[in-house]
Amino acid sequence: MPLTLTHAGEQVYIKQVGGRTETRQFLEKLGFVVGEMVTVISEIEGNVIVQVKDSRVAISKEMACKIMV
Repeated sequence: MPLTLTHAGEQVYIKQVGGRTETRQFLEKLGFVVGEMVTVISEIEGNVIVQVKDSRVAISKEMACKIMV
């Protein structure tokens, strides 16, 4: 399921990162790699704030849809 369907406080593992090559590379640089645990901090209209690798990152709904957990 895409990251957008998770709820605040939920901890999930990344199973796949989709999108174009540039998009996948951008997300990987932020820490979104397969097998990494992600904690959803908050969700507002599909946009999410997550904690990944000791950092909090805000990503758009479009980007969050490309991250399968």
